[in-house]
Amino acid sequence: MDKPLSRPKNRHASCSSAAAAPTGNEQVTNATLPALHNRRSRQAQTTMKILSTLILSISLLLSACSQPVAFKSSDITGVDWGKTLSLTDHNGKPRQLADFKGQAIVLFFGYTQCPDVCPTTLLAMRDVLKRLGDSASRVQVLFVTLDPERDSAQLLSGYVTAFDPSFIGLRGDDAATAVAAKEFKVFYARQAGSTPATYSMDHSTGSYIFDPQGRLRLLVRHGEPADSVASDIKLLLDGQ
Repeated sequence: MDKPLSRPKNRHASCSSAAAAPTGNEQVTNATLPALHNRRSRQAQTTMKILSTLILSISLLLSACSQPVAFKSSDITGVDWGKTLSLTDHNGKPRQLADFKGQAIVLFFGYTQCPDVCPTTLLAMRDVLKRLGDSASRVQVLFVTLDPERDSAQLLSGYVTAFDPSFIGLRGDDAATAVAAKEFKVFYARQAGSTPATYSMDHSTGSYIFDPQGRLRLLVRHGEPADSVASDIKLLLDGQ
């Protein structure tokens, strides 16, 4: 006896139903996509803020580093004069600027019979060295006489060392003196006195300061406070 034919299962319908029903994992993933997107967006914004702050900080730092140093004296860095000096010190030793490389140099032009500017300048430089403390050993004060006719080596030695034993007097003949004065744009002129031997000298009153690398950096006006000059020299000694 023939068995009745069984109705075939609708596989297509079953498969369609299974494909249409999303799984639990898919439902969770789809639900969290907006939150995940928002979280990543906030992270990106935070990263950009950090980078912007960092860039701004670096820019401000570089800007600060590029600012010129505020010296109290006149900054003449880069002038094309004041590069050479060849004279003899009060001990009879030939001297050039290179002899003092590694030290800050204070250079002043005057003469031993100067009634006011020269002694007050040297007194001020002595005070500057006191304010520098231990750093004073890295500073050399040079006094160039504009009156070699009267300022012998012996007289020059007694004069400058009376202010400070470390000070060095420099001199040359008339021609060498003129060359040195021209190199540093120093004005000087003899003014007749009551006798031929009692003349005076008009001359420039500023002092020059070189950094330890031997570069002319500053022009110090006469009367500049010792604290200000010491501060400027300290900056040069620190590499400014």
